[in-house]
Amino acid sequence: MELGKSGKGSRLQIVDVARGVAIIAMVIYHLFWDLSYFRIFPVDVGYDPGWVFFARSILFTFMFLVGVGLVLGHGTGVRWRSFWKRWAFVAAGAAIITVSTYFTFPDTFVYFGVLHAIAAVSVLALPFLFTPLWLTGLAGLIIAILPFVFTNPFFDQKITSWIGFSAVPPPANDLVPLFPWLGVALLGVAAMRSIRANEWDARLAQLNSTAAVARGLAFLGRWSLLIYLLHQPILLGVLTPLAGALGTQEAAREIEFLSACQTTCETNGTTAEQCAIYCQCGLAGIERDQLWDPIYSGVFNDEQQDNLDANNRQCSVLIYPELEGTLPEL
Repeated sequence: MELGKSGKGSRLQIVDVARGVAIIAMVIYHLFWDLSYFRIFPVDVGYDPGWVFFARSILFTFMFLVGVGLVLGHGTGVRWRSFWKRWAFVAAGAAIITVSTYFTFPDTFVYFGVLHAIAAVSVLALPFLFTPLWLTGLAGLIIAILPFVFTNPFFDQKITSWIGFSAVPPPANDLVPLFPWLGVALLGVAAMRSIRANEWDARLAQLNSTAAVARGLAFLGRWSLLIYLLHQPILLGVLTPLAGALGTQEAAREIEFLSACQTTCETNGTTAEQCAIYCQCGLAGIERDQLWDPIYSGVFNDEQQDNLDANNRQCSVLIYPELEGTLPEL
């Protein structure tokens, strides 16, 4: 089943090929994201400009193809039974992603990722299959551009960030807000409607190829949704034990923490020797209380914050014994 397509309708091999290329690119991106997460790959894929551009390009392709797929499947009239069957499958996939990431990455779980966005956009874009073509294109441009000229802290919290306009988006392993991505899908609707209006789709159909590469990519494109759902569990299933055996993640994060802690501590006027003791104490507390996830995400629940504060007090007393009994209990 295709990621970003609704219903069977007319089929163009070039669209399936584009979707197949996009799903391969997504698997590659997630492979290196996982390698980066486990500190096997030395680049921070989530923040490196080149990798971020790569990820955004993949997402743009998928959301654009959502619009293209809607026109191909329902451009002459919505086939409701097919539409809702397909929509339910995507929505179920989104729910699976949310539940699974909530248990594996509770502080950065996916609450509105690409599948959530596709499910929402598929419904919201339906009216634009039949509005004047210029209106569809204009709406797409406005929605796509608006988040780049307007942001507001109101949209920085999870309950509203799925809309868009976040000044500082909340931590999440995947966040695909409606603004601008609904706009990208509408541009796909407008593009495919324009192609049909000018009868260029017949020319595109003539591009069908029997070459093995084209047929292989088209096959992957037709099953892109299933690939999307399965590829990360497979990657993590392979890389998690590998990373555990190599010990790369634990070693790297300990070095990063101790370096940052030492620098901050010495900036406050404490001696290097005292800071080394304090930071080693802090590291032991973080590992004991399992605080690595909130440390990296910056999101602490009450119990985690209490544990962190208690550990800081304990470590402070270790290098400044005169503080014992004077620090406030929280």
